[in-house]
Amino acid sequence: MTDAKATSRADTITAGGAILARLKAVGVDYIFANSGTDFPPIIEGLAEASAKQIPLPKAIVIPHENAAMGMAHGYYLATGKAQAVMAHTNVGLANCAIGAINAATEHIPMLIFSGRTPVVEKGRLGARTVPISWGQEMRDQAAMIRETVKWDYELRFPEQAVDIIDRAHAIANSTPRGPVYLSLPREVLCEQCPSDELDNPGRIAPAIAAPRSADIEAAARLLSEAKRPLIISQRGAGSQEGFETLSKLALDWGIPVCQYWAIQLGVPTDHPMAVGVDPAKWLAEADLVLVIDCLAPWSPDIHPLGEGCKVVHIGQDPLYSRFPVRNFPSDVALTGDTAEVILQLEKAAGVYLDATSKERSTRRASVEKASSKRRAEVQAQAKAGNGELMTKAFVSFTLSKAIEGRKATVLSELGAPLEPLTLRDHGSWYQEPHSGGLGWSFPTGLGMKLADPGKLVIATMGDGSYMFSNPVACHQIAEAMEIPLLVLVLNNVEWGAVRQSVLGVYPDGFAAKTNSMPLVSLVPTPDFTQVAAASRAWTAKVERAEDLGAVLEAAIEHVTVKKTQALVEIRIAP
Repeated sequence: MTDAKATSRADTITAGGAILARLKAVGVDYIFANSGTDFPPIIEGLAEASAKQIPLPKAIVIPHENAAMGMAHGYYLATGKAQAVMAHTNVGLANCAIGAINAATEHIPMLIFSGRTPVVEKGRLGARTVPISWGQEMRDQAAMIRETVKWDYELRFPEQAVDIIDRAHAIANSTPRGPVYLSLPREVLCEQCPSDELDNPGRIAPAIAAPRSADIEAAARLLSEAKRPLIISQRGAGSQEGFETLSKLALDWGIPVCQYWAIQLGVPTDHPMAVGVDPAKWLAEADLVLVIDCLAPWSPDIHPLGEGCKVVHIGQDPLYSRFPVRNFPSDVALTGDTAEVILQLEKAAGVYLDATSKERSTRRASVEKASSKRRAEVQAQAKAGNGELMTKAFVSFTLSKAIEGRKATVLSELGAPLEPLTLRDHGSWYQEPHSGGLGWSFPTGLGMKLADPGKLVIATMGDGSYMFSNPVACHQIAEAMEIPLLVLVLNNVEWGAVRQSVLGVYPDGFAAKTNSMPLVSLVPTPDFTQVAAASRAWTAKVERAEDLGAVLEAAIEHVTVKKTQALVEIRIAP
Protein backbone atom coordinates (compact mmCIF):
# COMPACT_ATOMS: atom_id res chain seq x y z
CA MET A 1 0.00 0.00 0.00
CA THR A 2 1.33 3.47 -0.89
CA ASP A 3 1.69 6.19 1.76
CA ALA A 4 -1.20 8.13 0.20
CA LYS A 5 -3.49 5.09 0.39
CA ALA A 6 -2.43 4.37 3.98
CA THR A 7 -3.23 7.95 5.01
CA SER A 8 -6.56 7.81 3.23
CA ARG A 9 -7.46 4.56 5.00
CA ALA A 10 -6.50 6.00 8.38
CA ASP A 11 -8.88 8.91 7.81
CA THR A 12 -11.86 6.62 7.22
CA ILE A 13 -13.87 4.16 9.24
CA THR A 14 -16.57 1.66 8.42
CA ALA A 15 -20.06 3.15 8.45
CA GLY A 16 -20.88 0.74 11.29
CA GLY A 17 -18.11 2.23 13.41
CA ALA A 18 -19.12 5.76 12.43
CA ILE A 19 -22.72 5.22 13.55
CA LEU A 20 -21.53 4.00 16.94
CA ALA A 21 -18.99 6.77 17.42
CA ARG A 22 -21.47 9.47 16.48
CA LEU A 23 -23.90 8.18 19.09
CA LYS A 24 -21.30 8.94 21.74
CA ALA A 25 -20.78 12.45 20.38
CA VAL A 26 -24.48 13.33 20.70
CA GLY A 27 -24.67 12.08 24.28
CA VAL A 28 -25.64 8.40 24.19
CA ASP A 29 -24.03 6.45 27.05
CA TYR A 30 -25.21 2.91 26.25
CA ILE A 31 -26.12 0.78 23.29
CA PHE A 32 -28.40 -2.01 24.52
CA ALA A 33 -27.86 -4.61 21.81
CA ASN A 34 -28.89 -8.11 20.88
CA SER A 35 -26.66 -9.11 18.01
CA GLY A 36 -27.36 -11.24 14.96
CA THR A 37 -25.87 -12.25 11.62
CA ASP A 38 -26.31 -8.68 10.32
CA PHE A 39 -23.91 -7.42 13.02
CA PRO A 40 -20.44 -8.16 11.55
CA PRO A 41 -19.90 -4.53 10.47
CA ILE A 42 -21.22 -3.32 13.83
CA ILE A 43 -18.91 -5.59 15.78
CA GLU A 44 -16.02 -4.80 13.47
CA GLY A 45 -16.85 -1.11 13.85
CA LEU A 46 -16.70 -1.38 17.63
CA ALA A 47 -13.30 -3.03 17.46
CA GLU A 48 -12.03 -0.59 14.82
CA ALA A 49 -13.15 2.52 16.71
CA SER A 50 -11.64 1.18 19.91
CA ALA A 51 -8.34 0.44 18.16
CA LYS A 52 -8.31 3.98 16.77
CA GLN A 53 -9.14 5.38 20.23
CA ILE A 54 -12.40 6.89 19.04
CA PRO A 55 -14.82 7.42 21.97
CA LEU A 56 -17.81 5.06 21.96
CA PRO A 57 -20.92 4.43 24.02
CA LYS A 58 -20.73 1.28 26.10
CA ALA A 59 -22.24 -1.54 24.03
CA ILE A 60 -23.67 -4.35 26.14
CA VAL A 61 -25.29 -7.65 25.23
CA ILE A 62 -28.96 -7.80 26.21
CA PRO A 63 -30.26 -11.29 25.37
CA HIS A 64 -33.80 -10.17 24.59
CA GLU A 65 -34.89 -7.00 22.81
CA ASN A 66 -37.84 -6.37 25.14
CA ALA A 67 -35.33 -6.11 27.97
CA ALA A 68 -33.15 -3.77 25.90
CA MET A 69 -36.11 -1.46 25.29
CA GLY A 70 -37.06 -1.50 28.96
CA MET A 71 -33.52 -0.66 30.03
CA ALA A 72 -33.37 2.29 27.62
CA HIS A 73 -36.75 3.42 29.01
CA GLY A 74 -35.54 3.21 32.60
CA TYR A 75 -32.20 4.87 31.90
CA TYR A 76 -34.01 7.87 30.42
CA LEU A 77 -36.36 8.12 33.41
CA ALA A 78 -33.34 8.26 35.71
CA THR A 79 -31.13 10.59 33.67
CA GLY A 80 -33.18 12.45 31.04
CA LYS A 81 -30.76 11.13 28.38
CA ALA A 82 -31.98 9.17 25.36
CA GLN A 83 -30.20 5.85 24.80
CA ALA A 84 -29.82 3.46 21.86
CA VAL A 85 -31.23 -0.02 21.25
CA MET A 86 -29.80 -2.17 18.47
CA ALA A 87 -31.69 -5.25 17.26
CA HIS A 88 -31.27 -8.02 14.71
CA THR A 89 -33.15 -7.37 11.43
CA ASN A 90 -36.92 -7.83 11.35
CA VAL A 91 -37.13 -10.51 14.03
CA GLY A 92 -35.26 -8.40 16.56
CA LEU A 93 -37.32 -5.37 15.61
CA ALA A 94 -40.48 -7.39 16.23
CA ASN A 95 -39.32 -7.96 19.79
CA CYS A 96 -38.73 -4.21 20.12
CA ALA A 97 -42.32 -3.40 19.15
CA ILE A 98 -43.90 -3.61 22.61
CA GLY A 99 -41.19 -1.41 24.08
CA ALA A 100 -41.66 1.09 21.24
CA ILE A 101 -45.40 1.24 21.95
CA ASN A 102 -44.67 1.90 25.63
CA ALA A 103 -42.05 4.55 24.83
CA ALA A 104 -44.32 6.35 22.37
CA THR A 105 -47.22 6.48 24.82
CA GLU A 106 -45.01 7.87 27.60
CA HIS A 107 -42.94 10.30 25.45
CA ILE A 108 -39.69 8.44 26.10
CA PRO A 109 -37.01 9.34 23.53
CA MET A 110 -34.74 6.54 22.34
CA LEU A 111 -32.87 5.62 19.17
CA ILE A 112 -33.89 2.23 17.83
CA PHE A 113 -31.74 0.52 15.21
CA SER A 114 -32.04 -2.80 13.49
CA GLY A 115 -30.05 -4.36 10.71
CA ARG A 116 -31.62 -5.00 7.37
CA THR A 117 -30.97 -8.24 5.54
CA PRO A 118 -28.50 -7.67 2.69
CA VAL A 119 -30.09 -6.53 -0.55
CA VAL A 120 -27.57 -8.18 -2.85
CA GLU A 121 -26.78 -11.88 -3.14
CA LYS A 122 -23.16 -11.54 -4.23
CA GLY A 123 -20.48 -9.16 -5.41
CA ARG A 124 -20.37 -6.78 -2.43
CA LEU A 125 -18.84 -6.96 1.01
CA GLY A 126 -21.73 -7.79 3.33
CA ALA A 127 -23.78 -9.66 0.71
CA ARG A 128 -26.03 -12.54 1.74
CA THR A 129 -24.19 -15.52 3.20
CA VAL A 130 -26.71 -17.67 5.08
CA PRO A 131 -30.31 -18.79 4.36
CA ILE A 132 -31.86 -16.40 6.90
CA SER A 133 -30.59 -13.53 4.76
CA TRP A 134 -33.40 -14.49 2.40
CA GLY A 135 -35.89 -15.47 5.09
CA GLN A 136 -35.61 -12.16 6.95
CA GLU A 137 -36.14 -9.88 3.95
CA MET A 138 -39.18 -7.60 4.07
CA ARG A 139 -40.63 -5.10 1.63
CA ASP A 140 -41.13 -2.50 4.35
CA GLN A 141 -39.39 -3.50 7.57
CA ALA A 142 -40.00 -0.14 9.24
CA ALA A 143 -43.76 -0.65 8.88
CA MET A 144 -43.57 -2.98 11.89
CA ILE A 145 -43.15 -0.02 14.25
CA ARG A 146 -43.78 3.04 12.08
CA GLU A 147 -46.98 3.98 13.91
CA THR A 148 -45.12 4.17 17.21
CA VAL A 149 -42.02 6.13 16.17
CA LYS A 150 -41.73 9.83 15.37
CA TRP A 151 -39.39 9.32 12.42
CA ASP A 152 -37.84 6.44 10.50
CA TYR A 153 -35.27 6.10 7.75
CA GLU A 154 -33.05 3.53 6.06
CA LEU A 155 -29.36 4.41 5.79
CA ARG A 156 -28.57 4.63 2.05
CA PHE A 157 -24.94 5.74 1.92
CA PRO A 158 -22.06 5.47 4.41
CA GLU A 159 -21.28 9.19 4.31
CA GLN A 160 -24.74 9.88 5.81
CA ALA A 161 -23.70 8.43 9.17
CA VAL A 162 -22.91 11.67 11.02
CA ASP A 163 -25.83 13.73 9.73
CA ILE A 164 -28.42 11.00 10.13
CA ILE A 165 -27.51 10.29 13.77
CA ASP A 166 -27.63 14.01 14.55
CA ARG A 167 -31.08 14.22 12.99
CA ALA A 168 -32.41 11.10 14.68
CA HIS A 169 -31.19 12.23 18.10
CA ALA A 170 -32.63 15.74 17.68
CA ILE A 171 -36.05 14.50 16.56
CA ALA A 172 -36.26 11.97 19.41
CA ASN A 173 -35.57 14.75 21.93
CA SER A 174 -37.86 17.37 20.39
CA THR A 175 -41.23 17.92 22.03
CA PRO A 176 -43.24 15.81 22.12
CA ARG A 177 -40.39 13.38 22.74
CA GLY A 178 -40.46 9.79 21.59
CA PRO A 179 -38.63 6.93 19.89
CA VAL A 180 -37.12 7.06 16.38
CA TYR A 181 -36.00 4.22 14.14
CA LEU A 182 -33.13 3.76 11.69
CA SER A 183 -32.73 0.70 9.49
CA LEU A 184 -29.12 -0.32 8.76
CA PRO A 185 -28.44 -2.46 5.66
CA ARG A 186 -25.38 -4.64 6.12
CA GLU A 187 -23.68 -3.69 2.86
CA VAL A 188 -23.85 0.03 3.67
CA LEU A 189 -22.42 -0.54 7.16
CA CYS A 190 -19.46 -2.38 5.62
CA GLU A 191 -18.48 0.59 3.45
CA GLN A 192 -15.95 3.23 4.45
CA CYS A 193 -16.80 6.81 5.37
CA PRO A 194 -14.81 9.83 6.65
CA SER A 195 -13.87 9.77 10.33
CA ASP A 196 -12.73 13.38 10.80
CA GLU A 197 -16.11 14.68 12.09
CA LEU A 198 -17.12 11.86 14.39
CA ASP A 199 -16.37 13.60 17.68
CA ASN A 200 -17.61 17.06 16.73
CA PRO A 201 -20.55 18.41 18.80
CA GLY A 202 -24.01 17.60 17.52
CA ARG A 203 -25.11 19.97 14.77
CA ILE A 204 -28.91 19.73 15.12
CA ALA A 205 -30.53 20.98 18.32
CA PRO A 206 -33.88 19.53 19.48
CA ALA A 207 -36.93 21.76 18.93
CA ILE A 208 -38.51 22.45 22.32
CA ALA A 209 -42.06 23.81 22.44
CA ALA A 210 -43.24 26.43 24.94
CA PRO A 211 -46.70 27.91 25.62
CA ARG A 212 -47.69 31.39 24.50
CA SER A 213 -47.65 34.00 27.26
CA ALA A 214 -51.28 34.85 26.45
CA ASP A 215 -52.31 31.24 27.10
CA ILE A 216 -50.42 31.15 30.41
CA GLU A 217 -52.20 34.34 31.45
CA ALA A 218 -55.58 32.89 30.41
CA ALA A 219 -54.99 29.80 32.52
CA ALA A 220 -53.87 31.89 35.51
CA ARG A 221 -56.98 34.04 35.22
CA LEU A 222 -59.21 30.94 35.13
CA LEU A 223 -57.47 29.69 38.27
CA SER A 224 -58.01 33.01 40.06
CA GLU A 225 -61.73 32.94 39.23
CA ALA A 226 -62.37 29.28 40.09
CA LYS A 227 -64.29 28.42 43.25
CA ARG A 228 -63.72 24.66 43.12
CA PRO A 229 -60.54 23.95 41.12
CA LEU A 230 -59.08 20.46 40.79
CA ILE A 231 -55.66 19.23 39.66
CA ILE A 232 -55.41 15.81 38.02
CA SER A 233 -51.79 14.72 37.68
CA GLN A 234 -50.86 11.54 35.86
CA ARG A 235 -47.31 11.75 34.53
CA GLY A 236 -45.69 13.72 37.32
CA ALA A 237 -44.44 17.29 37.29
CA GLY A 238 -41.46 16.84 34.96
CA SER A 239 -38.56 17.58 37.28
CA GLN A 240 -37.60 18.13 40.90
CA GLU A 241 -38.31 21.84 40.53
CA GLY A 242 -41.62 21.10 38.84
CA PHE A 243 -42.53 18.68 41.64
CA GLU A 244 -41.80 21.30 44.30
CA THR A 245 -43.62 24.04 42.40
CA LEU A 246 -46.73 21.92 41.79
CA SER A 247 -46.78 21.06 45.49
CA LYS A 248 -46.54 24.77 46.33
CA LEU A 249 -49.17 25.79 43.78
CA ALA A 250 -51.65 23.25 45.14
CA LEU A 251 -51.04 24.32 48.74
CA ASP A 252 -51.07 28.06 48.06
CA TRP A 253 -54.34 27.86 46.17
CA GLY A 254 -55.94 25.09 48.23
CA ILE A 255 -56.44 22.83 45.21
CA PRO A 256 -57.11 19.11 45.64
CA VAL A 257 -54.68 16.94 43.67
CA CYS A 258 -55.95 13.62 42.35
CA GLN A 259 -53.32 11.24 40.99
CA TYR A 260 -55.63 9.15 38.83
CA TRP A 261 -53.89 6.12 37.31
CA ALA A 262 -50.59 7.86 38.05
CA ILE A 263 -47.59 6.92 35.93
CA GLN A 264 -45.29 9.21 37.92
CA LEU A 265 -45.69 11.07 41.20
CA GLY A 266 -46.84 14.70 40.89
CA VAL A 267 -46.98 15.61 44.58
CA PRO A 268 -46.12 13.62 47.74
CA THR A 269 -48.70 10.99 48.62
CA ASP A 270 -49.10 12.61 52.05
CA HIS A 271 -49.28 16.18 50.70
CA PRO A 272 -52.05 18.14 52.47
CA MET A 273 -53.85 18.60 49.14
CA ALA A 274 -53.43 15.00 47.91
CA VAL A 275 -56.91 13.46 47.81
CA GLY A 276 -56.08 10.02 46.44
CA VAL A 277 -56.65 8.37 43.10
CA ASP A 278 -60.42 8.57 42.59
CA PRO A 279 -61.53 11.80 40.87
CA ALA A 280 -65.30 11.11 40.95
CA LYS A 281 -66.37 13.34 43.85
CA TRP A 282 -64.04 16.18 42.92
CA LEU A 283 -64.87 16.18 39.21
CA ALA A 284 -68.60 16.33 39.90
CA GLU A 285 -68.09 19.55 41.89
CA ALA A 286 -65.20 21.17 39.97
CA ASP A 287 -65.55 24.39 38.01
CA LEU A 288 -61.93 24.20 36.75
CA VAL A 289 -59.68 21.19 36.10
CA LEU A 290 -55.94 21.56 35.59
CA VAL A 291 -55.02 18.43 33.64
CA ILE A 292 -51.28 17.88 34.06
CA ASP A 293 -49.87 15.55 31.40
CA CYS A 294 -52.72 13.05 31.37
CA LEU A 295 -53.51 10.69 28.53
CA ALA A 296 -56.89 9.97 30.11
CA PRO A 297 -57.57 12.31 33.06
CA TRP A 298 -60.86 10.62 33.82
CA SER A 299 -63.25 8.07 32.29
CA PRO A 300 -66.13 9.95 30.63
CA ASP A 301 -68.45 6.96 30.94
CA ILE A 302 -68.23 6.96 34.75
CA HIS A 303 -66.92 10.46 35.60
CA PRO A 304 -69.28 13.18 34.35
CA LEU A 305 -67.77 16.66 34.30
CA GLY A 306 -69.54 19.36 36.25
CA GLU A 307 -71.81 21.80 34.42
CA GLY A 308 -69.81 24.68 32.92
CA CYS A 309 -66.47 23.33 34.15
CA LYS A 310 -63.40 24.76 32.41
CA VAL A 311 -60.46 22.51 31.53
CA VAL A 312 -56.78 23.42 31.07
CA HIS A 313 -54.41 20.78 29.63
CA ILE A 314 -50.66 20.91 30.26
CA GLY A 315 -47.95 18.74 28.68
CA GLN A 316 -45.56 18.05 25.82
CA ASP A 317 -48.54 17.15 23.67
CA PRO A 318 -51.53 18.16 25.79
CA LEU A 319 -54.08 16.84 23.30
CA TYR A 320 -52.14 13.57 22.75
CA SER A 321 -52.47 13.89 19.00
CA ARG A 322 -51.03 10.42 18.31
CA PHE A 323 -54.27 8.86 19.58
CA PRO A 324 -57.23 9.04 17.17
CA VAL A 325 -59.97 9.18 19.82
CA ARG A 326 -59.42 11.43 22.85
CA ASN A 327 -62.23 13.97 23.13
CA PHE A 328 -61.74 15.55 26.54
CA PRO A 329 -62.81 19.22 26.66
CA SER A 330 -59.97 21.74 26.47
CA ASP A 331 -60.50 25.47 27.02
CA VAL A 332 -56.77 26.19 27.18
CA ALA A 333 -53.90 23.93 26.05
CA LEU A 334 -50.41 24.75 27.35
CA THR A 335 -47.81 22.95 25.24
CA GLY A 336 -44.29 22.50 26.58
CA ASP A 337 -42.15 20.62 29.04
CA THR A 338 -44.43 19.97 31.99
CA ALA A 339 -42.12 21.43 34.62
CA GLU A 340 -41.53 24.63 32.67
CA VAL A 341 -45.26 25.16 32.13
CA ILE A 342 -45.99 24.60 35.83
CA LEU A 343 -43.32 27.14 36.77
CA GLN A 344 -44.75 29.73 34.38
CA LEU A 345 -48.32 29.12 35.53
CA GLU A 346 -47.40 29.37 39.22
CA LYS A 347 -45.62 32.67 38.60
CA ALA A 348 -48.48 34.11 36.52
CA ALA A 349 -51.06 33.07 39.10
CA GLY A 350 -49.05 34.74 41.85
CA VAL A 351 -50.38 38.19 40.96
CA TYR A 352 -53.86 37.04 42.00
CA LEU A 353 -52.90 35.68 45.42
CA ASP A 354 -53.66 38.75 47.51
CA ALA A 355 -57.10 39.28 46.01
CA THR A 356 -58.12 35.65 46.65
CA SER A 357 -56.65 35.15 50.12
CA LYS A 358 -59.87 34.48 52.01
CA GLU A 359 -61.31 32.04 49.46
CA ARG A 360 -58.03 30.16 49.18
CA SER A 361 -57.68 29.84 52.96
CA THR A 362 -61.20 28.45 53.38
CA ARG A 363 -60.78 26.02 50.50
CA ARG A 364 -57.36 24.87 51.74
CA ALA A 365 -58.76 23.96 55.16
CA SER A 366 -61.61 21.99 53.59
CA VAL A 367 -59.35 20.07 51.20
CA GLU A 368 -56.79 19.33 53.90
CA LYS A 369 -59.53 17.82 56.06
CA ALA A 370 -60.70 15.62 53.17
CA SER A 371 -57.11 14.63 52.39
CA SER A 372 -56.43 13.61 55.97
CA LYS A 373 -59.64 11.58 56.10
CA ARG A 374 -58.88 9.78 52.84
CA ARG A 375 -55.31 9.04 53.93
CA ALA A 376 -56.54 7.52 57.19
CA GLU A 377 -59.09 5.36 55.36
CA VAL A 378 -56.49 4.06 52.91
CA GLN A 379 -54.02 3.24 55.67
CA ALA A 380 -56.70 1.45 57.70
CA GLN A 381 -57.82 -0.61 54.71
CA ALA A 382 -54.23 -1.49 53.88
CA LYS A 383 -53.48 -2.64 57.44
CA ALA A 384 -56.61 -4.78 57.38
CA GLY A 385 -55.34 -6.64 54.32
CA ASN A 386 -53.24 -9.03 56.40
CA GLY A 387 -55.62 -11.95 56.30
CA GLU A 388 -54.91 -15.54 55.31
CA LEU A 389 -53.90 -14.14 51.90
CA MET A 390 -52.43 -10.63 51.83
CA THR A 391 -53.88 -7.84 49.71
CA LYS A 392 -51.79 -5.74 47.36
CA ALA A 393 -52.55 -2.74 49.57
CA PHE A 394 -51.06 -4.51 52.58
CA VAL A 395 -47.91 -5.28 50.59
CA SER A 396 -47.65 -1.60 49.60
CA PHE A 397 -48.16 -0.45 53.17
CA THR A 398 -45.51 -2.84 54.48
CA LEU A 399 -43.09 -1.93 51.70
CA SER A 400 -43.59 1.74 52.54
CA LYS A 401 -42.44 1.14 56.11
CA ALA A 402 -39.43 -0.86 54.88
CA ILE A 403 -38.13 1.92 52.63
CA GLU A 404 -38.88 4.83 54.95
CA GLY A 405 -35.94 7.22 55.14
CA ARG A 406 -34.18 5.70 52.11
CA LYS A 407 -33.53 7.17 48.68
CA ALA A 408 -35.77 4.78 46.81
CA THR A 409 -37.80 4.34 43.63
CA VAL A 410 -40.73 1.96 43.38
CA LEU A 411 -41.89 0.67 40.01
CA SER A 412 -45.26 -1.00 39.85
CA GLU A 413 -46.51 -3.11 36.98
CA LEU A 414 -49.75 -4.46 38.40
CA GLY A 415 -47.71 -4.77 41.60
CA ALA A 416 -47.74 -2.54 44.68
CA PRO A 417 -50.47 0.15 44.38
CA LEU A 418 -49.67 3.81 44.99
CA GLU A 419 -52.13 5.04 47.62
CA PRO A 420 -50.92 3.01 50.64
CA LEU A 421 -47.30 4.11 50.02
CA THR A 422 -45.78 7.14 51.69
CA LEU A 423 -43.62 8.71 48.98
CA ARG A 424 -42.41 12.30 49.12
CA ASP A 425 -39.85 12.65 46.33
CA HIS A 426 -39.86 13.32 42.61
CA GLY A 427 -38.89 10.14 40.79
CA SER A 428 -39.94 7.85 43.63
CA TRP A 429 -42.85 6.20 41.76
CA TYR A 430 -43.42 4.83 38.27
CA GLN A 431 -46.33 2.73 37.06
CA GLU A 432 -46.49 0.68 33.88
CA PRO A 433 -47.28 2.66 30.71
CA HIS A 434 -50.93 3.10 29.81
CA SER A 435 -50.27 1.27 26.56
CA GLY A 436 -50.15 -1.92 28.65
CA GLY A 437 -47.11 -3.54 27.03
CA LEU A 438 -46.35 -6.05 29.77
CA GLY A 439 -42.88 -7.08 30.89
CA TRP A 440 -41.92 -3.45 31.55
CA SER A 441 -41.12 -3.14 35.25
CA PHE A 442 -38.19 -5.57 35.55
CA PRO A 443 -36.02 -4.29 32.65
CA THR A 444 -36.96 -0.67 33.35
CA GLY A 445 -35.76 -1.17 36.91
CA LEU A 446 -32.50 -2.57 35.56
CA GLY A 447 -32.02 0.54 33.40
CA MET A 448 -32.80 2.88 36.29
CA LYS A 449 -30.43 1.10 38.65
CA LEU A 450 -27.70 1.09 36.00
CA ALA A 451 -28.09 4.86 35.67
CA ASP A 452 -28.24 5.57 39.43
CA PRO A 453 -26.38 2.82 41.31
CA GLY A 454 -26.74 4.57 44.67
CA LYS A 455 -30.54 4.52 44.64
CA LEU A 456 -32.62 1.64 45.98
CA VAL A 457 -34.77 0.55 43.03
CA ILE A 458 -37.62 -1.89 43.64
CA ALA A 459 -39.48 -3.39 40.69
CA THR A 460 -42.87 -4.76 41.75
CA MET A 461 -45.07 -6.73 39.37
CA GLY A 462 -47.74 -9.33 39.14
CA ASP A 463 -47.00 -12.96 38.35
CA GLY A 464 -48.19 -12.57 34.76
CA SER A 465 -46.12 -9.41 34.25
CA TYR A 466 -43.05 -11.18 35.60
CA MET A 467 -43.46 -13.98 33.06
CA PHE A 468 -43.89 -11.40 30.29
CA SER A 469 -40.59 -9.74 31.23
CA ASN A 470 -38.53 -12.66 29.91
CA PRO A 471 -37.23 -13.16 33.44
CA VAL A 472 -34.43 -15.57 32.51
CA ALA A 473 -32.94 -12.87 30.28
CA CYS A 474 -33.46 -10.14 32.87
CA HIS A 475 -31.88 -12.12 35.69
CA GLN A 476 -28.94 -12.95 33.43
CA ILE A 477 -28.47 -9.23 32.74
CA ALA A 478 -28.64 -8.39 36.44
CA GLU A 479 -25.97 -10.96 37.22
CA ALA A 480 -23.73 -10.19 34.25
CA MET A 481 -23.81 -6.42 34.83
CA GLU A 482 -23.84 -6.70 38.63
CA ILE A 483 -27.07 -4.70 38.97
CA PRO A 484 -28.50 -5.16 42.50
CA LEU A 485 -32.17 -4.74 41.69
CA LEU A 486 -34.87 -5.86 44.14
CA VAL A 487 -37.80 -7.59 42.42
CA LEU A 488 -41.11 -8.25 44.18
CA VAL A 489 -43.54 -10.64 42.46
CA LEU A 490 -47.07 -10.33 43.83
CA ASN A 491 -48.52 -13.69 42.90
CA ASN A 492 -52.30 -14.09 42.77
CA VAL A 493 -52.02 -16.99 40.27
CA GLU A 494 -54.23 -15.24 37.72
CA TRP A 495 -54.62 -12.33 35.36
CA GLY A 496 -56.04 -10.06 38.06
CA ALA A 497 -56.45 -7.06 35.78
CA VAL A 498 -58.51 -9.16 33.38
CA ARG A 499 -60.76 -10.34 36.21
CA GLN A 500 -61.34 -6.75 37.37
CA SER A 501 -62.11 -5.64 33.83
CA VAL A 502 -64.74 -8.37 33.45
CA LEU A 503 -66.32 -7.44 36.78
CA GLY A 504 -66.34 -3.78 35.77
CA VAL A 505 -68.28 -4.47 32.57
CA TYR A 506 -70.43 -7.38 33.83
CA PRO A 507 -70.67 -7.01 37.63
CA ASP A 508 -73.63 -9.38 37.80
CA GLY A 509 -72.85 -11.49 34.77
CA PHE A 510 -72.31 -15.21 34.43
CA ALA A 511 -68.52 -14.86 34.66
CA ALA A 512 -68.83 -13.01 37.98
CA LYS A 513 -70.93 -15.83 39.42
CA THR A 514 -68.85 -18.76 38.22
CA ASN A 515 -66.47 -20.53 40.57
CA SER A 516 -63.72 -20.36 37.97
CA MET A 517 -63.78 -17.37 35.61
CA PRO A 518 -62.68 -18.38 32.09
CA LEU A 519 -59.34 -17.21 30.67
CA VAL A 520 -57.88 -15.68 33.84
CA SER A 521 -56.23 -18.55 35.72
CA LEU A 522 -52.45 -18.98 35.76
CA VAL A 523 -52.54 -22.14 37.88
CA PRO A 524 -50.07 -23.67 38.38
CA THR A 525 -47.58 -20.82 38.40
CA PRO A 526 -43.88 -21.69 38.40
CA ASP A 527 -41.76 -21.30 41.50
CA PHE A 528 -40.41 -17.88 40.59
CA THR A 529 -37.71 -18.03 43.24
CA GLN A 530 -36.11 -20.90 41.34
CA VAL A 531 -36.10 -18.85 38.13
CA ALA A 532 -34.15 -16.12 39.93
CA ALA A 533 -31.93 -18.58 41.79
CA ALA A 534 -30.73 -19.93 38.44
CA SER A 535 -28.84 -16.62 38.14
CA ARG A 536 -27.61 -16.76 41.74
CA ALA A 537 -30.14 -14.22 43.04
CA TRP A 538 -31.00 -13.98 46.74
CA THR A 539 -34.57 -15.23 47.00
CA ALA A 540 -37.39 -15.60 49.48
CA LYS A 541 -41.02 -16.66 49.38
CA VAL A 542 -43.64 -15.07 51.66
CA GLU A 543 -47.09 -16.51 52.29
CA ARG A 544 -47.90 -15.08 55.75
CA ALA A 545 -48.47 -11.39 56.40
CA GLU A 546 -46.52 -11.47 59.66
CA ASP A 547 -43.37 -12.52 57.78
CA LEU A 548 -43.44 -9.86 55.08
CA GLY A 549 -41.82 -6.96 56.91
CA ALA A 550 -38.79 -8.92 58.04
CA VAL A 551 -38.26 -10.48 54.61
CA LEU A 552 -38.43 -7.10 52.88
CA GLU A 553 -35.90 -5.69 55.35
CA ALA A 554 -33.58 -8.63 54.66
CA ALA A 555 -33.98 -8.25 50.89
CA ILE A 556 -33.23 -4.53 51.05
CA GLU A 557 -30.18 -5.16 53.20
CA HIS A 558 -28.95 -7.72 50.67
CA VAL A 559 -29.21 -5.47 47.61
CA THR A 560 -27.72 -2.48 49.43
CA VAL A 561 -24.91 -4.30 51.28
CA LYS A 562 -24.14 -7.45 49.29
CA LYS A 563 -25.02 -5.59 46.10
CA THR A 564 -26.42 -8.47 44.08
CA GLN A 565 -29.96 -8.98 42.81
CA ALA A 566 -32.81 -10.28 44.96
CA LEU A 567 -36.33 -11.57 44.33
CA VAL A 568 -39.19 -11.99 46.78
CA GLU A 569 -42.30 -13.91 45.71
CA ILE A 570 -45.35 -12.82 47.72
CA ARG A 571 -48.57 -14.83 47.68
CA ILE A 572 -51.55 -12.48 47.61
CA ALA A 573 -55.31 -12.71 47.37
CA PRO A 574 -57.01 -12.76 43.95
